[in-house]
Amino acid sequence: MNALVTRVKLETTKAPEFIDITEHVIAHVKDSGIRDGLVCIYSKHTTAAVKINENEPLLLTDMEAFLKRIAPVDQYYAHNDFEIRTVNMTEDECPNGHSHCASLTLGTSETIPIIDGDLQLGQYQSVFVIELDRARDREILISVLGA
Repeated sequence: MNALVTRVKLETTKAPEFIDITEHVIAHVKDSGIRDGLVCIYSKHTTAAVKINENEPLLLTDMEAFLKRIAPVDQYYAHNDFEIRTVNMTEDECPNGHSHCASLTLGTSETIPIIDGDLQLGQYQSVFVIELDRARDREILISVLGA
């Protein structure tokens, strides 16, 4: 059994934003030399998700609109009320309750089988990092485990 982990650094530009990292994942699997196993793609952030979906421009627009509908920026979120919130505050804290709520529907990781050295994605499947908060630096882990 072997394992190889890499870190992908991203700079996002807006929210929501869908960033296709499929080629990073494919390259990491090839570099690992793993023939059969699993690859896990993991976001180290509570407001950036990892999902598999289709990379089609109109669908990406639809999915951005969907995220805005399920967690509208202009709603009240107690997390954003800095008069009452006292936990996990930072100097550059911004009102981002909506991004945490949207994250609940998406999740922080995806796991994909590797067979004969190939990532087992379907014909239209791509791996996305989804920025839910604002333009910022992000770090994604890609971990391959197998033989």
